[in-house]
Amino acid sequence: MSSPLDNVELQTISFSDLTTLLRQIFVRHGTSLGVAEVLAKNCASAQRDGSHSHGVFRIKGYLSSLAAGWVDGQAIPKVEDVGAAFVRVDAGGGFAQPALEAAKPLLIEKAKSAGVAILAIRNSHHFAALWPDVEPFAEQGLVALSVVNSMTCVVPHDAHKPLFGTNPIAFAAPRAGGKPIVFDMATSAIAHGDVQIAAREGRMLPAGMGVDRAGQPTCDPRAILDGGALLPFGGYKGSALSMMVELLAAALTGGNFSFEFDWSKHPGAQTPWTGQLIIVIDPDKGRGQDFAVRSEELVRQMHGVGQERMPGDRRYAQRAKSLADGIVLPQDELDRLKQLASV
Repeated sequence: MSSPLDNVELQTISFSDLTTLLRQIFVRHGTSLGVAEVLAKNCASAQRDGSHSHGVFRIKGYLSSLAAGWVDGQAIPKVEDVGAAFVRVDAGGGFAQPALEAAKPLLIEKAKSAGVAILAIRNSHHFAALWPDVEPFAEQGLVALSVVNSMTCVVPHDAHKPLFGTNPIAFAAPRAGGKPIVFDMATSAIAHGDVQIAAREGRMLPAGMGVDRAGQPTCDPRAILDGGALLPFGGYKGSALSMMVELLAAALTGGNFSFEFDWSKHPGAQTPWTGQLIIVIDPDKGRGQDFAVRSEELVRQMHGVGQERMPGDRRYAQRAKSLADGIVLPQDELDRLKQLASV
């Protein structure tokens, strides 16, 4: 089977150079330098690690939302210390990742003091992979769980119309013998960005991913995007988890449910205006034995029963390759990025 990249001229770029290029793009299109630095690192990290649906593919959507006036690229997050183990952030209509960065020192301090801490982000836009939000905590020996809701595009189980977002869940935990255990999964059968990429590349999807505008099952990503919707993974199980994410990421934080915001007056808006919840745990407070050692024992047992690849392993392998050999991009895509940086 031929690859979408067959007969396409490819170029490599280093992670640092890609980060710099993306930072220039964000600044050129209306963000502050601080916001640009956070978003650029996030997008470049996704591209570096092979998460292409959340890498440079997302740049067009970011810039479209900025140009529409839908998101404030200059927003300064307001961090609020509201409890012994609770931090709240009003992102000011800006992006969620800069809000997380602003609150991270206080969040970690509270987690290490109380053993657990919660960060509730509201009035925020999240348009990226979720694993970069939790992996850094595990690198510091902490356990982290995050949920974020998005725009309405998923039909609840046994329902007839979309209501939920793709509503991902991300988890990260340290281990003694290797890099952190990290997973990031949508509660929909497939991530919305992967549907967009499939449509762009002219590929069909496996059965069970979505429905068309008439509510009929379809494998055509274009039909899903043209008035159709995604399905939850695992039927009622994924649907229940998606409902949980709505409650934690929106009701608990004060953010919008996936169905509550209206971007009809902002043509070009693509970033969901919702909320995010992050729970950070200091395992030192609860261990009978060292948590990272116990994590490693679980991994050893999983290997022992035949599971060769752990969550995150593929990203780590691609990360190492990208850092050694450079990040591969089609020449025309790299040219477009350079043009956006100079506009």
